[in-house]
Amino acid sequence: MSEHVIGLLWAGMVIAARRRPLPSVRQRLSATQEDSPARGRADPFGAIGAAALRAARRPVSPARARQIGMALAFAIVAGVVDVRAVLPAAVGGWVLPAARARALERRRLDAYAGGLAEVVDLLALAVGAGLTVPLAVDAVARRATGPLAVELGRVREEVALGRRLADALEDLPARCGEAVRPMVAALVASERYGAPLAAGLDRLAREVRLERRRRAEEAVRKVPVKLLFPLVTCTLPAFALLTVAPLLASAIRSLRL
Repeated sequence: MSEHVIGLLWAGMVIAARRRPLPSVRQRLSATQEDSPARGRADPFGAIGAAALRAARRPVSPARARQIGMALAFAIVAGVVDVRAVLPAAVGGWVLPAARARALERRRLDAYAGGLAEVVDLLALAVGAGLTVPLAVDAVARRATGPLAVELGRVREEVALGRRLADALEDLPARCGEAVRPMVAALVASERYGAPLAAGLDRLAREVRLERRRRAEEAVRKVPVKLLFPLVTCTLPAFALLTVAPLLASAIRSLRL
């Protein structure tokens, strides 16, 4: 009986998680390509958490609602299986969204840091060719690739709408991480106070390339540690079955004779 209940609960959770309501015609016409999947995606855990927060008369936030909803869902499923597993399952459901959010945020910031060297090199090339800071930012935003170039394109759009370039650039570290702050500081200093920019960008380009090389070497040093688990769990048992097992079988057969 319990197996059927667990199966029904799991099937309901999967169906609820995969169900996507069809957006209206106005939403399909007004939504951009970037945020349209997020608008059409259903979040059953967030709905459960939001209902729990409203019942407790607490302010509702999407991140907290998803944490509470996942903890409650995990606790309910674990309670059907075994009452003793309710607390560990609830803790796991509470920690999992936060850990996933931190991993996604770290991956996003690493993407910005990875494209910083290319952007700084292009800025140094543009400034060395005689372009001013606004023209250099505009040229790099149109020709560079990667998420940091997209953020520079956003800066260009804000400047086109009437915002000062220095003010728009100062918002980049909040969106792209602290890795871009030296580049932003050099651009803002040159834009506001007329500080020399070419030498600073050349020095910053060298530092960024050295930092990227250091990160690559660090990632290479981590490879043996990451390969240890599949090596122990997959390769060594297969090697033992192919080499040691036939020897043991022949030894046992000879002893029997």
